[in-house]
Amino acid sequence: MKKEVIGFLIIGLYLLISCNINDQSIEIKNDLMVAGDLEAILWAETPQFYNPTAMDVDYKGRLWVTEAVNYRSFKHDGKNPFHHPNGDRVVILEDTDGDGHADSSKVFVQDKDLQAPVGIAVIGNKVIVSSAPSLIVYTDNNGDDIPDDKEIFLTGFGGYDHDHSLHSVIAGPDGNWYFNTGNAGPHIVEDNDGWTLRSGSIYNGGTPYNTDNKPGLVSDDGRIWTGGLALRISPGGKGLKVMAHNFRNAYELTLDSYGNMWQNDNDDEVSACRATWVMENGNAGYFNADGSRSWRADQRPGQSIFTAHWHQEDPGVMPAGDNTGSGAPTGVAIYESDILGKEYQGMFLSADAGRNVVFGYKPTVIGAGFDLSNPIKLATSVRESTEDYRWNNMNIDSTKWFRPSDVVIGTDGAIYICDWYDPIVGGHAMHDTTGYGRIYRITPKGQRLGVPKLDLNTKEGQIQALLNPAINVRNLGFTALSNRGENIVNDILEIVNNSSNPYHQARAVWLLSTLGPSGMKEVEKIFEYGGEDLRIVALRALKTCIEVPLDLYEKGSKDPSPAVRREVAIAIRDLPYRESKQLLFTLLEGYDGKDRWYLEALGTAACGKESQLYIDILRSYGEDPVKWPENVFNFVWRLHPEKSVESFKAIVLSDESLLEQRKKAMVGLAFISTKESAMAMQEIVRLSNNEVVQEYGEWWLRYRASNDWAGYYKIMNKKEEIPGEVREWRNLLLAEDSSKDAKSKAIVAMAQDPYGGEMLLQIAAGNRISKELKDIAANYIFSNPNQSVRVLAGEYFDAPLAEKKISISEVLDLTGDSDKGGEVYREKCSSCHKVNEMGADIGPDLTNIRNKLDRKAMLDAIINPGADIVFGYEPWLITTEDSTTVFGFVQSEGDFISVRDASGEVIPIPSSKIVKRERTGSLMPDPASLNLSNQDLSDIVAYLINLK
Repeated sequence: MKKEVIGFLIIGLYLLISCNINDQSIEIKNDLMVAGDLEAILWAETPQFYNPTAMDVDYKGRLWVTEAVNYRSFKHDGKNPFHHPNGDRVVILEDTDGDGHADSSKVFVQDKDLQAPVGIAVIGNKVIVSSAPSLIVYTDNNGDDIPDDKEIFLTGFGGYDHDHSLHSVIAGPDGNWYFNTGNAGPHIVEDNDGWTLRSGSIYNGGTPYNTDNKPGLVSDDGRIWTGGLALRISPGGKGLKVMAHNFRNAYELTLDSYGNMWQNDNDDEVSACRATWVMENGNAGYFNADGSRSWRADQRPGQSIFTAHWHQEDPGVMPAGDNTGSGAPTGVAIYESDILGKEYQGMFLSADAGRNVVFGYKPTVIGAGFDLSNPIKLATSVRESTEDYRWNNMNIDSTKWFRPSDVVIGTDGAIYICDWYDPIVGGHAMHDTTGYGRIYRITPKGQRLGVPKLDLNTKEGQIQALLNPAINVRNLGFTALSNRGENIVNDILEIVNNSSNPYHQARAVWLLSTLGPSGMKEVEKIFEYGGEDLRIVALRALKTCIEVPLDLYEKGSKDPSPAVRREVAIAIRDLPYRESKQLLFTLLEGYDGKDRWYLEALGTAACGKESQLYIDILRSYGEDPVKWPENVFNFVWRLHPEKSVESFKAIVLSDESLLEQRKKAMVGLAFISTKESAMAMQEIVRLSNNEVVQEYGEWWLRYRASNDWAGYYKIMNKKEEIPGEVREWRNLLLAEDSSKDAKSKAIVAMAQDPYGGEMLLQIAAGNRISKELKDIAANYIFSNPNQSVRVLAGEYFDAPLAEKKISISEVLDLTGDSDKGGEVYREKCSSCHKVNEMGADIGPDLTNIRNKLDRKAMLDAIINPGADIVFGYEPWLITTEDSTTVFGFVQSEGDFISVRDASGEVIPIPSSKIVKRERTGSLMPDPASLNLSNQDLSDIVAYLINLK
């Protein structure tokens, strides 16, 4: 079998590089570029705090910052001079004189339990810090800014010292706490009711502590939750609920006052980051449903990286939102005030450290979902022109100094952005030795915004807090007003009926639902007579507080708004079929056959009822699936119950079906994990007269043979038979009675033959060749006709030119020629990487790599590849019981382990046949072994930097 490699510019391109911020400060200014009618000032900077990962605002208008000075301290083996031996800290910053700059900095807490925390919330006198494995609550009872009590609120989350971990808590408009966690599991967490969450996946790595994650874990609700999660819990620690799942590393979650959830999600893979609305119960699609397979294992013929990465063509996966390309999305916030101007009201702010920008989205309702296209750059250090790359004396792009890690809204309506500098992001390293950070404050030009003084002891002050721009400050008003009960219903109705700010109206509706029977009655009226947005809030508030009567759901299922009907579908997920049947069919009639958000909500409503529902669909719409209307076909595709096998097969084999409909029916068939489905796919391949259908069916059979259809038929292996002479050489080389001369001739022949080279690499990987014979092979194998063999050879053989050490500084002194670099790239790198759709799709797509790495970072990664490898590209050596060795990237776990080889083919290996698995070092070869000169390297980097 072939071994896989990510060729020349591969994994190393995602490593962090070392850089001293003091060397850059000469050329890097504090002039952050913001939208035209706004201005940004430097509000605070190091040494007032260090390494800011997250922020929040208290009711006094002060900013609280979590520091991650000890971030990935294991990388430095205790040698980093910048370290807090007593743990990381939470710092309070304040502008005491109102001049627009922080002049006070104090440490609230320093704790050894705080290891690189990446989340903070200040809710009243409680400070909730997210530091895996725990959410820790510090309580300041007397207001002296010193914690009087410490509580481990929840624990059991994966991701210790890992940013794929716990992130900030926020108080939702319903009074509950919301937060998310990344996919560095497993997450095994018990709430105060004794309910246990279990979530995992195949993601391991990034830290030495993230090694025991696994897929297919079942929580106490009987469901399999996968990867990263959006979660809700009461302030008392009860009622832990999964709101959505299967994220990679959504850095932060935020809610608007309607109860809509928003977040971004990132990956080291180029062109795969996103920003999105998060639908309750949604599957975000990073892994397959149970977390056992990566997107690369599941990528289908013709699928783009973004489509495959988020499983966008799989049933049961919500839309991915806006593709933000390559980057490293971080903190998020919703701007609900009108202080900056109406054009910013309702804007979803999404920071991206990799892109050096804070994006601003104005979400547009489309059907049952939202459109997030065409964001503005609210704040950035990079100009629009791609020709404006400015290089300082270290050959570092000096426009990339801005690395926003979080964004929050202050009590004054200003936007605060914290910037944690590092030369580059991604790759699980940490080279910033100074902990340098900034906080910027964005306001309207020429205006001084004052911090309001909130008297939380009066009704008026509590209402003022409820209407405040700062999300967690609003919770103080909500809680205090809720405690007043029914006697303030009229005051709150005044906000609903007369406020000019729609977000204030929404907050008031949520509050009404907590104000006893009279408040609840008003919410029911709003659900019946209010505008579309308030009807959605009313339904959400009702289902949070009471068991909603069926007649209200029936009314909602006929609502003219697809978004209201979506909320009904989400709400009835756990209703028994006898109660929800008519609602489901009414909602189905309202489905236009195209709206994917609506379809996924319908799928949620049908969860656990698929078989019964399918029988009734046949009764209502007929048993000839070719005649089904589009909405019914798509709904059955989303449900794909076991009994639908014959229907899907009939659609595929019918001459009346369009090709795209046939292919979609084959997808539905492939998501039924039964022998009958596998046999139906085989029959389609045999009977269809359509070549595209046959090829697609053959692909599904090969692919499913290693997972859901394993054991139902013999795996179809497309590998070419190894020539007999190569086998003879192999036998000569390994035979104990072969002469030295015979072994030498055999290894020379193998090293020069494409098949022999592959086999020789397998033998070398198993340490079955002497040093003397390896030296002989090294004279020939680096000229092997097989590109993959040439690239992989550096892992096991010492190239004749490899003794020369390439200097980054020497290469940086050269002027790169992008045209020549393109030629070298096509010759040396395109066998593994795509650039603008040119090349192989084995390693990461490098089209937009310049958005994430500058010139020095690229060169450092190429010349000094090392310890930090992107998930999915960690090389493994797998040995089977017949002594066969397979070298490549593990794409899935289970009864079969799938390994992607150098041709891009995924090879299934029965787990029962594996006797040994071991991680190997980086596959990044020494450039000298590829005969690359300093000028070649400079040219390649110039080519990647200047790609259009």
